[in-house]
Amino acid sequence: MTSSRRVQDRSKYKRIHHLEIVKEKWKILSKVLFLMEVIKKETEMVIPVRSLYQYRKQINIPKPHKITDFIEKCPKLFELYKDQRGTLWCGMTKEAEDLMEEEEMLVEEQSIKGVEYVTRILMMSVDKRIQLDKISHFRRDFGLPIDFRNKWVNQYPQHFRVVKSKDGVEILELVNWNPAWAITELEKKALGLNDGIGREPGVLSLSFPLKFPSNYKKVYRYGGKIDHFQKRSYFSPYADARELKAGSLEFDKRAVAIMHELLSFSIEKRLVTDHLTHFRRELVMPQKLMRLLLKHFGIFYVSERGKRFSVFLTEAYEGSELIEKCPLVVWKDKVLSFVGYRGKKKKIPTFSDLSDMEERDLIEGDTEIENICADFEEEEIMDSLEVVSLSNDDELEISHVGNEYRATNDTT
Repeated sequence: MTSSRRVQDRSKYKRIHHLEIVKEKWKILSKVLFLMEVIKKETEMVIPVRSLYQYRKQINIPKPHKITDFIEKCPKLFELYKDQRGTLWCGMTKEAEDLMEEEEMLVEEQSIKGVEYVTRILMMSVDKRIQLDKISHFRRDFGLPIDFRNKWVNQYPQHFRVVKSKDGVEILELVNWNPAWAITELEKKALGLNDGIGREPGVLSLSFPLKFPSNYKKVYRYGGKIDHFQKRSYFSPYADARELKAGSLEFDKRAVAIMHELLSFSIEKRLVTDHLTHFRRELVMPQKLMRLLLKHFGIFYVSERGKRFSVFLTEAYEGSELIEKCPLVVWKDKVLSFVGYRGKKKKIPTFSDLSDMEERDLIEGDTEIENICADFEEEEIMDSLEVVSLSNDDELEISHVGNEYRATNDTT
C-alpha cells in the first residue's frame, strides 16, 4: 500500500512542511526512546554495546553506521564505558534515569484514559473483540505501559478480558458496554457534551474541522464536493454498521469518522497508516484506506517520509506544534531537548567498577525486550538530512531539523 506510485503522485503536491518536520523529529526521538527502554530492562541498567547490535533493525541504524556514533551524539542521555577487559558498555546518565522514572509516573496517570480508549475501540468494532496484537501496535500512541500485553490488559476485567481463539490467538473482548463512552470526540466539541449518557449512537450530521495548506486553492478546487461531504449524514462509529454497503457515501463518511476518532485518542494526534489498515475488517472500513485519507486531506495529512507513512489530524496542529499537549507529549519534548551536542567526541573512560558484572552472560533479551521490539516502528533515515548522519563529528541539534528539511525541499 505505502509503496504505491499513485499514492506518492497524488500526495506530493499537498505537503505540509510543518508536519513533515514533526515526522523528522519523531524519527530521531523514536531511536532514543528505544535505546532507553532496552537499557532500562537490563539488570544493572547497563548493556554491552555489542549486544545492542542485535537491535540494529529496530533502532534503524543501517550499516556501515555504528550504533556508538549515534550514542555519542546524545551524551546527556547515554554514557559509554570500557571495563578492565576492554569491553564497551552503555548506560544512561542520571538525567536519563530521572526521565524514565518521570515517564513511569505519567504513564500510570494516563492509565485511566488508556482504559477508556481501548474500551472505546472495542465498542466501535463490529464483533466487540479485536486481536490483542493489533491493539498493542497503538501502545506508544495511546501512552500505554510496556507490559500492556502481559499484565496491563488483565488489570481491568470490568471493561475487557483476554480470550484465546481456536488457533490460540489472543483476543481482547469487550465485557461491558459503557454508554457514557459511546460518544465521539467530535460530538463532545461540537455539542459541548461530556459523555454519551442518554444518547443512543445513531445518525450524525456533524462537519469535520478542516485545515488546508496555504497553496490548497491554487492546486485543488474541490469546494463544492467538500461542502456536499460535510453536510452528508453518517452513522456514529459506535452504531451498528453491519448493514452499511461498502463504497456507499454513508460508508465512506463513517470511515472518516472512525479515523478521526482513533487519531483523537492518540497522544500526538498522529498514527502509522499501516497500523490503521489492520482494523479494516473489525471497524468496517474500506480496503483502499490510503485513498480515503488522501481524498480528505483537509481533515487528515499523510506524510510519506520513511518506510511507513504517518497520518496526522490536521486540526490538532498549529504549524509544527500540537495545540493541546498532554503530559506525555511534554515529556517527549523534554527528552528531545537533551538530544544533541556541540564539539568533538570525548574519549571513552574506563569503568573499573564493573567487575561483578563481567562474569554474567550477555542478555539476549527477555519478554519485555521482545515486546519493545514488536511495538517499535521501523523507520528509514533520511540520507539528505545531515542531522541524522552518523559518519562524522558534526553537531546533532533538534532545532536544525526544520532548517535542513527546508533546505532539502528548496533544492528539489
